Amino acid sequence: MTPLAGKRVVVMGLGVHGGGLGVARWLLRQGAEVTVTDLASAEVLAESIARLDAFAAELGARVQYTLGEHRAEDIAIADMLVVNPAVRPDSPWLALARSHGVPIETEMTLFFRACPGPILGVTGTKGKTTTTLLLAAMIRQRYPDTVAAGNLRVSALEALDQIGPQTPVVLELSSFQLERLGEVGLSPAFALLTNLGIDHLNWHGSLAAYANAKRQIMAHQGPDGIAVLPPEQARDWGNGRQGVICFSLSDPNADATVATDGTFRYRDVILFRRSDLRLPGEHNAANALAAATLAYRFGIDPDAIATALRSITGVEHRLELVATIDGVAYINDTTATNPAATAAALATVPGPIVLLTGGADKDLDLPALAAAIARGAAAVVLLQGSATPRLQSLLQVQAPALPVFGPFDDLKTAVQTARSLAQPGGAVLLSPGCASFGMFRNEFHRGEAFRRVVSELAAVRVGEQDHDTSA
Repeated sequence: MTPLAGKRVVVMGLGVHGGGLGVARWLLRQGAEVTVTDLASAEVLAESIARLDAFAAELGARVQYTLGEHRAEDIAIADMLVVNPAVRPDSPWLALARSHGVPIETEMTLFFRACPGPILGVTGTKGKTTTTLLLAAMIRQRYPDTVAAGNLRVSALEALDQIGPQTPVVLELSSFQLERLGEVGLSPAFALLTNLGIDHLNWHGSLAAYANAKRQIMAHQGPDGIAVLPPEQARDWGNGRQGVICFSLSDPNADATVATDGTFRYRDVILFRRSDLRLPGEHNAANALAAATLAYRFGIDPDAIATALRSITGVEHRLELVATIDGVAYINDTTATNPAATAAALATVPGPIVLLTGGADKDLDLPALAAAIARGAAAVVLLQGSATPRLQSLLQVQAPALPVFGPFDDLKTAVQTARSLAQPGGAVLLSPGCASFGMFRNEFHRGEAFRRVVSELAAVRVGEQDHDTSA
């Protein structure tokens, strides 16, 4: 019998990314009586519901659903409430649970309490997925059974059966997940912050609150904890603590930096060389330096670090080359959901660039996005969304000569417009700098739609060439 056997557990937020599904399936395996409640409709959640029901049937169990709403009676009688990261901390439903003495957990709090292996956590405003995957690849050189999960559309709880006391776990952690971990005093023993910019202010309310959520990655470490941080956070958060390590591409006095001979070093140790890194852009060089530093402190040999770097040539949905059509590269950077990420993409992709941008507003620095576009784009195709009208107005002021088309509420039309503007040797770059909601379910849905449209264009072009040849 497990501690959760027979307990009434409400899962608030099934979602479509897999996290809520993984939580519910894990709870069912523990013998819990599971109720799923979600504001989305059964139609929107159809795939997740079908997968969960099939799993429950295999166990001889049954899941109860409350969809399109939450109900007080579900929460009031629960023995535990497990909330999706998308549930706001100020939600009245959480207040209701507390008033009834219902313990509140998340997938990550449950995982941290149950995980027997060492946890390495990665967060940041941009670059956290790439850095997580780089770090996991480095750790796997010594520990092939290393698990990578977290904010990667991979359920950490469902990986528990694979994890023993010596199994490293590399987790990508969002500010939402970290905020909840901080509330219960949990941090990974090994922590990495890629960078700290402006993001999710519509959720956290202020940059200070957002930064404090990120700080939870190392705030509750024990005396032996290791935290790899950029200079400002190493200074402000570290308080002179022994295990805080500063990394920087530009500061030669940082613990981890680039030496004058071009080698990437942690103190006097050469971790890797520029030629080992296959990912483009200075932002990825910084990501690799941070990951290599933490991997080295975890006990990974520099030769293994370099081998891992040479094996990774790209990351899904991040500066991902989808196709080259008529000499134009079509690049999917859909996870660039803030201005800093789009600025990095514009500085990395060879031009001239036709940029697909715009989308939903989350209180970001749109003037900064407009400035980056003015510097790096040859033409702009706007996608419809709540942020787009203001971005369009800013572009008219900051770059009045820049060709701007749209906004479009159909991605296929937007891509076809971009194709008509693109030049051989250049690129059509989907790097929105904004959230995806409205036109798409999430940023991955947006990226997959872009891939599909581009693949259709490529297939049509091949067909045209075959026709020309046969003629």
